Amino acid sequence: MAYLTTNPADKERFLCIYPAYINSKKTLAEGRRIPTEKAVENPTCAEIQGVLSAAGLNVHVENSMYPREWNRDVQFRGRVRVQLKMEDGSFCQDKFTSRKDVMFYVAEMIPKLKSRTQKSGGAEAGAQQGEGGKKGKKKKK
Repeated sequence: MAYLTTNPADKERFLCIYPAYINSKKTLAEGRRIPTEKAVENPTCAEIQGVLSAAGLNVHVENSMYPREWNRDVQFRGRVRVQLKMEDGSFCQDKFTSRKDVMFYVAEMIPKLKSRTQKSGGAEAGAQQGEGGKKGKKKKK
């Protein structure tokens, strides 16, 4: 299919990244594009957008489903478009010269996000406290 524009700065020409591309829970047939050792467990579009925005790239999120995704939940919706090239054809940043560079960077940075590090330590303690509170209410009744 011929593109309507050849300008790399147009949003239609931005690079597309679906969360399935870097999901360690997916197989290659289900859409994972990087090795399992470097992939992330269940990434979201918001996490991908946050990491790439912090890196200084122009990012746009679209409400679109990955075609191979069988689960239609809101959690699995979304696609991130990233601008790699300027209008003159030069790269926006030298460290991002290909789709793989972007995917490896995102997979490396998502586990370092505060939301990921706090969930692993704080969620267990919060869940235990919540269960204790529920049990106490049941006994009072």
